[in-house]
Amino acid sequence: MQKKKLWLILAIVVVILLGFLVWLAPSATTGSNATSNPLTPSTQDSSSVRAAQTGLSSNLAQAFVSPSQQDTEVNCQISLDQSQHLIVNEQTRNCFEYFITQYGEKQLEQIKHDFALYLQKGYQEPALSQILDLWNRYLDYRVQLGNLQEPNLNKQDPEYYRKVFGLIKNLRNQFFSNDEIEGLFGAENIYHEYTLNRMSIMADQSLSEIKKAQKLKELFAQLPEDWRENLEQLSKLEDLRKLTSDIKARGGSAAELRQMRMNLVGAEATQRLEQLDQERGQWKSRVNDYLAQRDQILNSHMSESAQQQAIAQLRQQQFKNPQEQLRLDTFETTHDAGGKLPFAE
Repeated sequence: MQKKKLWLILAIVVVILLGFLVWLAPSATTGSNATSNPLTPSTQDSSSVRAAQTGLSSNLAQAFVSPSQQDTEVNCQISLDQSQHLIVNEQTRNCFEYFITQYGEKQLEQIKHDFALYLQKGYQEPALSQILDLWNRYLDYRVQLGNLQEPNLNKQDPEYYRKVFGLIKNLRNQFFSNDEIEGLFGAENIYHEYTLNRMSIMADQSLSEIKKAQKLKELFAQLPEDWRENLEQLSKLEDLRKLTSDIKARGGSAAELRQMRMNLVGAEATQRLEQLDQERGQWKSRVNDYLAQRDQILNSHMSESAQQQAIAQLRQQQFKNPQEQLRLDTFETTHDAGGKLPFAE
């Protein structure tokens, strides 16, 4: 699975869980009618599954895009088997969504017309009727998705999002078969379930940070390999920051911090993190020591020029590296403004 595809899924997940996909008010814009020029289907792979490719001329292609899509190609790679039957998969949904995102720039009826015309130029029966049938049900599903009632729960509670996901799954069952649901939403569902379980673990107050780290590691290991490859840094870094912050906030010991890291990211990564902690601690000590001596100079009875000369000499003595001196500028500015020094935690 490509990272680009994964990030598209992640974006859809966030929209669904946090905002309930809603239809925006349409504008009066309508698209132009297309002229005839058939799409040319091409063989996709040795399994004889094929996907229709957009072999449209540039002029004809304009009939199927909205103003904001002028620099894009029509994203429709719909797969068929050897018998010219539709294979429902993520590409099917991507094709539907490409046309649906035109809503607001085109009227819904214009979008339906354009999509039907697009299919007629590239598909024959039985695939044509199958795609149109699924497309119409998908549109109805999207409309009803915007009408779902928000659960009367705290949005900080993982149960809120689990209820939302449950409502979405029930709605899908009303419009699609199990095979269609797997094809259209299978990859997204994997991430939904992983995210919800992860949220539940993090919110479980009966678990220590050490135990949470162990459970998160076990949960992550259950993901398909391609998901683990794409989510490893994103997921583990976020969990690591949260659990580290929780341990430090309650005054946890270094031993607890180390065990949590061991459970979450393993011995090798824990060793690197401890080395990073040491380097950050040394930097923090050096900066604080420098700022204290700098304050003494600034509060002295020396002339302003003498103060600046003394500070420049102090900087050069303690921070010979030009990159460190650049970093130091930020700490000086923040310190003089009375702000919290931006040390990495």
